[in-house]
Amino acid sequence: MMAAIDGNTPLCTGIGVVAPTGIGVESHWQAILGGKTGIDRISRFDPAAYPVKLSGQVRDFVAKGRVPGRLIPQTDHWTHMALRATELALSDAAVNPASLPEYEMAVVTSSSSGGTEFGQHEMTRLYQHGPSWVSAYQSIAWFYAATTGQVSIRNGMRGPCGVVCAEQAGGLAALGQARRLVRSGESRLVVSGGTDAALCPYGLTAQLASGSLSTVDDPETAYLPFDQDAAGFLPGEGGAILILEDAGRIGERAQQDAYGVILGHATGFDPRPESARAPALRATLARALDDARVDAADVDVVFADAMGVPELDIVEAQAIGAVFGENAVPVTAPKTLTGRLYGGGASLDVATALLSLRHGVVPHTVGPRRLAAGCPIDLVTGQPRELDLRTAVVLSRGYGGFNAALVLRRSRN
Repeated sequence: MMAAIDGNTPLCTGIGVVAPTGIGVESHWQAILGGKTGIDRISRFDPAAYPVKLSGQVRDFVAKGRVPGRLIPQTDHWTHMALRATELALSDAAVNPASLPEYEMAVVTSSSSGGTEFGQHEMTRLYQHGPSWVSAYQSIAWFYAATTGQVSIRNGMRGPCGVVCAEQAGGLAALGQARRLVRSGESRLVVSGGTDAALCPYGLTAQLASGSLSTVDDPETAYLPFDQDAAGFLPGEGGAILILEDAGRIGERAQQDAYGVILGHATGFDPRPESARAPALRATLARALDDARVDAADVDVVFADAMGVPELDIVEAQAIGAVFGENAVPVTAPKTLTGRLYGGGASLDVATALLSLRHGVVPHTVGPRRLAAGCPIDLVTGQPRELDLRTAVVLSRGYGGFNAALVLRRSRN
């Protein structure tokens, strides 16, 4: 059963991408379809002393001229990318915030690391020169809510604003909260999604603590989710910002131009490993479908979390197989071209899923060639697969047990 598009239905009307695969929707989409990787040796600093030397970097991004000059020294690279992505998303949606009631516009983003690089620079100044050298903006630039605050201030959005800190799963949780704001009638427009940027010595060191990063030096084989040779994942930076609007207040033309509808959402958290209880992802996926009032048979594609850690890949593949049937639905993980973007990763997957629904194409997963035992999924590899796509599911998990699922439907019949 499908929900109708009516008042308080949260439509995605705009997408802004700043990612290793490109800046802007079209650049990103063409890179995804062409299997053009954004993975390369880390260049933001010399990674020679670190076991992980590869990442997905946004190589063409320049804050100057794209971010207000006064904000550049006051905020982190992570916020710079989000401000640019928001600008692109608003333009894509043909929205002028100045024309809308300020208290009916909201901002909800996700963040995993906050302003890591800014914080590292200021701590270096502290230890090398003393407290008088530390920027007065250190107290706000590193803060998880800095991006939400700056987007809100810059665009005059004074409705409910917040930030979700749930690592990679936070991108879906933020969009879930944005959906609730629209459905409740509290907000007519919500800026949501997220970016992240932890490619600095301090940030990479913190990531190494998980033990899940790949130390393989070959960009073609370093990140191989669901593969027999999976050895962990690669980090990345960037993400996507999406504009959600109330379908009842944007007009028929805007409805037709929209990318799609957020039909359902659910979150969960894994039990303690010693509890012997099952991981939560299967139940989270099932609850998201229930929330969307969608049967498993109605789902046309799944965008996997794709951790690249063998035991976690099996957990995800078996959850997908249990809900949809073994090899019953195409599964894809375009994030092998970007690395895992933490607070920005899930929203970028949602952006890619919406583009897939619009164009009727399932992007292929670049890298994996030999499916691991215990992964009963139809992983799309080799080349994109053209299909009549109507409904997609996006899955995401974060370090420590966070997990989330989002159900999307294309808005065009």
